[in-house]
Amino acid sequence: MDPFLLKTLHIVGALGAFAGIGAIIAAADDKHRKLAGALHGISLLVLLLMGFAMLKKPPMDQHWWQVKLVIWLFIGAAPAFAKRKVLPAGALVGICLALGATAAYLALAKPF
Repeated sequence: MDPFLLKTLHIVGALGAFAGIGAIIAAADDKHRKLAGALHGISLLVLLLMGFAMLKKPPMDQHWWQVKLVIWLFIGAAPAFAKRKVLPAGALVGICLALGATAAYLALAKPF
């Protein structure tokens, strides 16, 4: 598959995941919260599949992609944190944005 298409779909998955988090936090009723949860889950699946498709075979001597996977697992659990009010909504969004920026840095710099 074309690397440009894979990267584009990977970015679309990330945007959808963050849009889902925002919509879950802002949702007024359960119907909208369920739709936002579906957007979040599907976007994370697209993100995961396109990420592994770009890696083709994960480099076992590098660990940046494993750290990225853990970051995205936290972002995947963010709706549960929002529902249970573990963190205030503003703090949760800020943490998710900071982790998303860290994941982007890891993908671009591949520091380790």
